[in-house]
Amino acid sequence: MTRRLEGRTALVTGGSRGIGRAIALELAIAGARVGISYVSNATAADATVAELEAAGGEARAFACDVGEGEAVEGLVKGFLDWTGGRIDILVNNAGITRDGLLMRMSDADWDAVLDTNLKGTFLVTRAVSRSMIKQRFGRIINVSSVVGLMGNAGQANYAASKAGLIGFTKSLAKELGSRNILVNAVAPGFIRSEMTDGLGDDLKRKYLEQLPVGRFGEPQEVAALVVFLAAEGTYITGQVINVDGGILT
Repeated sequence: MTRRLEGRTALVTGGSRGIGRAIALELAIAGARVGISYVSNATAADATVAELEAAGGEARAFACDVGEGEAVEGLVKGFLDWTGGRIDILVNNAGITRDGLLMRMSDADWDAVLDTNLKGTFLVTRAVSRSMIKQRFGRIINVSSVVGLMGNAGQANYAASKAGLIGFTKSLAKELGSRNILVNAVAPGFIRSEMTDGLGDDLKRKYLEQLPVGRFGEPQEVAALVVFLAAEGTYITGQVINVDGGILT
C-alpha cells in the first residue's frame, strides 16, 4: 500500500478506541506519525499505540480532557515537542453522549456533551491552527454525525453539539483556506461500535430497516474517508460528507 502520508504528522483526539482508533490506525498505515489523546483509560491508549507501531507507524498517546483549556495547551505543546514543531493533520474525534429526554436532561449532562464535543473541538483547533498558519499547510477533519443533520429523540445535547461542528467547519474553512488549511467534516451514521453492539435485537432491526445498504457501517469505512481528505482532498474544504449507508438519502 502506498504510504500517502509519509512525513506528515497527525493528532487524533479521542483516538484510543472506536472510530478514533480506526482513524489513527489508517493514518499510521498511510505513513503519518500519529498522536492520540485520551481522557483516562491509559490501558486502551497504550494498546492503540502498540497497534499503530505494529502496523509500522510511529505513535504516542497524550492524556487530555479536550474541554479544559489548560489541558489542551499542554496537549498541543507535548505533540509539537514530540514532532519537532509540526502538525499537519488534526482529526477532532473526541466526543461523549449523555442521552435523555429534554424534560429530564440536567444542566450537567448538557454542559458535559457541549464542552467535550463542541468546545473541545474549538479549543484544540484554535491551539493547532497557530502552527498550521505559520507552516501554511493543514488538514482539519471534524467528526460530526448524521444526528447533527437529522436530530434524534433523546439526544438534543448530542445533536446540538454535532450540528455546531458543521457550522464551525464551514466558518473555519472560509477563515483558513487562504493559508492552505482545508477544513471538512465527516458525518458517520450507524457505525458498528460498543454502543451498537449493546442495542437490543428489536432496536437493531428498527435501525437496519432505515438503512438502504442493510447493515451498520464499520469504523474503517469512516477512517478511509478521513485519510482521503488528509491525503488527496486538495480542493475540498467546508464540506460535510456523510458516511451513513444512505440513511439521509
